[in-house]
Amino acid sequence: MFLLFYWVKRFGRPGFLWGKQSAYPAQLGKNALNLAATGPGNIRSILFGKVKGMAQPKQERAEQTRRALLHAAAEVFDEYGYAGASITRILRRAGVTAGALYFHFGSKEDLAKAVMNSQPETLVPLVAAGGLQRLIDLTLVWSWQLQRDPLLRAGVRLTNEQTSTEGPANADPYEKFRAIMTGYLEEAQEDGELQPGVDPAVVAEFVVAACTGMQMYSNVVSGRRDLPERTQQMWNLILPGIAVPSVITRAEATPARGAAMMP
Repeated sequence: MFLLFYWVKRFGRPGFLWGKQSAYPAQLGKNALNLAATGPGNIRSILFGKVKGMAQPKQERAEQTRRALLHAAAEVFDEYGYAGASITRILRRAGVTAGALYFHFGSKEDLAKAVMNSQPETLVPLVAAGGLQRLIDLTLVWSWQLQRDPLLRAGVRLTNEQTSTEGPANADPYEKFRAIMTGYLEEAQEDGELQPGVDPAVVAEFVVAACTGMQMYSNVVSGRRDLPERTQQMWNLILPGIAVPSVITRAEATPARGAAMMP
C-alpha cells in the first residue's frame, strides 16, 4: 500500500488502476513493468535511493561542523587554557551556533576531552617507517608539530593542566600514546631490533614520561624551539640501552628528518 501511495505521489494516478487517463500513460506503464522486473530488493533501492543520497551531504556538513568546532576550541584552549576558554569565545572562533556545539559536544568538558584525545591523529598519519625507527619518527614529528599544530598543542596543554584543577584526571591521552608506542616496540622486537630482556611496555611508558617532561622544560626555556634537538639527545641516551648495535648504527633521530616529514 505504501509503495502504491509513493507511486501516485511521484508519477500521478495510473489509468489502469483508476480507470482514468493518466498524464503519462505510456511512461507509467513502462516504469511499472521495469519496477516489477527488478524484484523487491531493487524496488526498495529505487524508491529510497534518493533519500539515502540526500542524507550524505548532511552527514558531511555535520562532520565539517564538528571538525570546525574541534579546531576552534583547540585554538582557544591553546591561547587561554581551560579556565579562560569560554563557550562564547569558542563559538565566535568557530562561527557556529550554541545549538551546533551542544549537538556534537555535551559540555565544555566534553569538548576539552575531545581535543586531548585527538593528539595521536595529528602525528600517526605522518609516520611511515617501521620498527624502532617508526617510534623515533613519531617523537620527531611530535617535536615539530608541537610548534605548529594548535590541536596538538592544546591537547598537551589541557592534559598538563589537569594537575592544577579539581576532579578526576583523564589519563586517556597518555595511555593512547603508550599503547601506540608499545605496538611499535613489539614490532621492533619481532624484527630482532631490541636487545634481549627489553620490555616494550616499560620502554613505551618511559618514552611517554620523558617526552612529557621534556616538552614542558623546552616550553619554558625556548618556547619549544629547541624541542627537536632535545628529542635527538633523548634517543642518543635511550638507544644504547634498548637496541642492538646494527639498529643503533642505522637509526636516525636528527631534527632534519623530523622536519622533512612535516605536512
